[in-house]
Amino acid sequence: MKDLILTIAKAICDKPELVEVNEIPSSSASIIEIKVAKEDLGKMIGKQGKTACSIRNIIYAVSFKFQKRYTLEILAH
Repeated sequence: MKDLILTIAKAICDKPELVEVNEIPSSSASIIEIKVAKEDLGKMIGKQGKTACSIRNIIYAVSFKFQKRYTLEILAH
């Protein structure tokens, strides 16, 4: 899951070398944190949050394979 989100985030951002993806596991739901440069924060969120919503939909679809819930957080460096 982490590699998939990292690939997507690097493709969207202008500074892909600054993209970091961390997975914080817990028993019921894991948190996926995407850290990007401040300049790329708007691109990751998108107009009216459409890009972030699309990434969340991908996470939701893949989560059925792992039978686990995931939450997405987008942070700036």
